[in-house]
Amino acid sequence: MITPPRRQGEYADREIDCQEAMEPGFQAILDCMIEAGWTRGEIVRALRRLIAADNMTQKENAKVEAQLAIARAMMRSGRP
Repeated sequence: MITPPRRQGEYADREIDCQEAMEPGFQAILDCMIEAGWTRGEIVRALRRLIAADNMTQKENAKVEAQLAIARAMMRSGRP
């Protein structure tokens, strides 16, 4: 089970708490990947690429959501 944040909202050690909550799962993935034959360097590079791809996806999704919001507002106002 993943440990939830100690409380809702921002607090000083929230990112550290998140890292600690992620640690067991991360170690399990790392161990499985190494056992499957991947090197630590390959795993780290792949994780960096996955994070970069996720960041790009989040940015693109935000752009699309903004464009949809503008289109909806224009439709409600009767403007094409």
